Amino acid sequence: MIYVYRVTAGQEKVVLDMLFKKVKKENLSIYSVAYFEDLKGYLIVEGKDEVSVRQAGLRIPHIKGVLDRPMELKDIEGMIEAAKPAVLSINKGDVVELVSGPFKGEKARVIKIDTNKDEVTVELTEVAVPIPVTIKANTIKVFQKASEVKE
Repeated sequence: MIYVYRVTAGQEKVVLDMLFKKVKKENLSIYSVAYFEDLKGYLIVEGKDEVSVRQAGLRIPHIKGVLDRPMELKDIEGMIEAAKPAVLSINKGDVVELVSGPFKGEKARVIKIDTNKDEVTVELTEVAVPIPVTIKANTIKVFQKASEVKE
């Protein structure tokens, strides 16, 4: 069954780490734990039954409780689909705009994509000397696809 922990917002990763260690140490019947950045204040847990899930969460700081009703897989499929890496929509040669960081607002051309780390190496285009910069894929947006770029 799938259950949801209510946790202190911003502490999801800390709780996830403590929960993982406790489940491993005590050999509890917890099969998986999912954390979604878009779902602040909640962790999704798959366990044998509600008792196992509640036992795993006992005495772990920042866990406020377990939601009363279990979830179905269809309830979280949308979140799983939305959690796919942003790198999938980016291709080598695309012109992108940086939306955060020190180069915010700059245009750059994608020169390398690392899907495992969800990182992109871009080369700033509107500078005197092209500078390669490696950044997270979620800090850019596609400005112009490579197939549309005119050399």
